[in-house]
Amino acid sequence: MLSLAAGVGLGFGCNESVRRMIDVVTPAYRSVEEWNTAQADHLHALRTRPPAQVAADLAIDLHDLALHLQQAAPADLPDLYRTAALLSCIQANALTRLADHGAAIRWWRTARHTADASKDLDLQLLVRAEEAGHGLYGQRPPETVLTMIETARRLPTGQQADLDFLTTEVKALSLLGRHQEATAKLNLLTDLTETSQADRWGFWKEDQIHFAASWVHAAAGRTELAADARDQVLRLAGDYQYRANVSLHETLCVVRLGGVDEGMRRAAEVVAALPVQHRSAHIKETARIVLRAVPPEQRARPSVVELRTLLTTGA
Repeated sequence: MLSLAAGVGLGFGCNESVRRMIDVVTPAYRSVEEWNTAQADHLHALRTRPPAQVAADLAIDLHDLALHLQQAAPADLPDLYRTAALLSCIQANALTRLADHGAAIRWWRTARHTADASKDLDLQLLVRAEEAGHGLYGQRPPETVLTMIETARRLPTGQQADLDFLTTEVKALSLLGRHQEATAKLNLLTDLTETSQADRWGFWKEDQIHFAASWVHAAAGRTELAADARDQVLRLAGDYQYRANVSLHETLCVVRLGGVDEGMRRAAEVVAALPVQHRSAHIKETARIVLRAVPPEQRARPSVVELRTLLTTGA
């Protein structure tokens, strides 16, 4: 149906080659339960490990899954399509973190197609929400992301899907400088949060609501509200990206209120404190949002140049 392994360099080393030789001698397809465990493992890795490692490890499982799909019995296909959609979604996320946006967009497309093939509406909505949300990190213009959300809402949606789409919508509106609209939508999001539930696959977490609030309030220069949301993220979040980015939101708020040099210095400290392999495109793009908040007449200041150089060279 779909060549799931296309476009990803498998990069098998000697250790992996030996393991595959053993698998050839004792071939066995994984059960649904084993694939579910693999999906949870890769999602955990995405939140805790360097994205290059995540993409490389996941490519091996995607290769195995592609072979399985080619030979699976029709009765097994819906579960395998569901697995393919989830793993493709994680791979697209990892590639976005690596700023390999062309490859990421292709994997988002595969995630959508396999989710649709599974006939699982919740999964179809989850994949579309994930694709739209990660598109904000230098992958797509905010206007395109808003269009994607409106298109996805043509599917039958429930409360969880509304929540997923709203978290992205408020951030996109904020990027476009539409702060009043973003705040109004954020209030709707807060109301939904009181009765929200996690998705079946562990993608959605409560910290995403507070993260969206941190983004919106910081961009509008609301120091206390942004700080409250940031504290909640730091209390709840296990993903290193979320923790770094809400710290960058704090510097965005400082810049919005006129503290250019202080904001640049603190943003540079946040980025420089991370190991280079953890400085994902999500983190760098958030730092660039801070840079873009600097008034044009001040963009030649040494502190601004220093942050820009750090994001370009890593030095």
